Amino acid sequence: MITLRKSAERGYADHGWLKSYHSFSFAGYYDPAHMGFGNLRVINEDRIAPGTGFGTHGHRDMEIISYVMSGAIGHKDSIGNGASIPPGDVQRMSAGRGIQHSEFNHAEDATTHFLQIWIEPNVTGIAPGYEQKTFATAEKRGALRLVASNDGAEGSVTLHADAKLYAGLFDGDERAELALDPGRKSYVQLVRGELNVNGKSLAAGDAAKLEGESRLQLSGGKDAEVLVFDLAP
Repeated sequence: MITLRKSAERGYADHGWLKSYHSFSFAGYYDPAHMGFGNLRVINEDRIAPGTGFGTHGHRDMEIISYVMSGAIGHKDSIGNGASIPPGDVQRMSAGRGIQHSEFNHAEDATTHFLQIWIEPNVTGIAPGYEQKTFATAEKRGALRLVASNDGAEGSVTLHADAKLYAGLFDGDERAELALDPGRKSYVQLVRGELNVNGKSLAAGDAAKLEGESRLQLSGGKDAEVLVFDLAP
């Protein structure tokens, strides 16, 4: 079964400095039909105005992934990490038993456009942790590159969660297939462009929920950037 989640159906918040689309219930947006999917709890598509950002705040027992599409996000946390996250990098922060951090757009004239992703962990109360890796465009071109997993396979960042995350870039005749476990859930988030997912057309911001499916087929891309989640039931 494939269910589409259209971009315009998402929650939306405009805070002036921050414009955010919520795929699942978050902060002031509440929809009991969209509380998460499997152990995927949050996908927020955020645009942060120049010279602004999220002040220091806390998280606990959550795996948090930042995926930047344009601009950069400056990260600083209470366990000593300070870094800039540009497009092509994937950052994983394990909140564990508690972490404080801030995220800031230090550019004077460019908006930061990124996805903030939360996945529920399969262990709690662990020491907080941080990891950031770069994945070359060529590795994602016409393919699904594993960028996060529960065992750090293929050089991916390591999640303390029963989940995998793939990233891909598709245009023209480029296509890819991925075998799925029908007993698990899969979630496809189209970051930009257009793409066919198992024969269904998605535009930027759209998503597809897959349940009971044995194969994922991606084709017909038009400047498409996509994330594919393999999730616990």
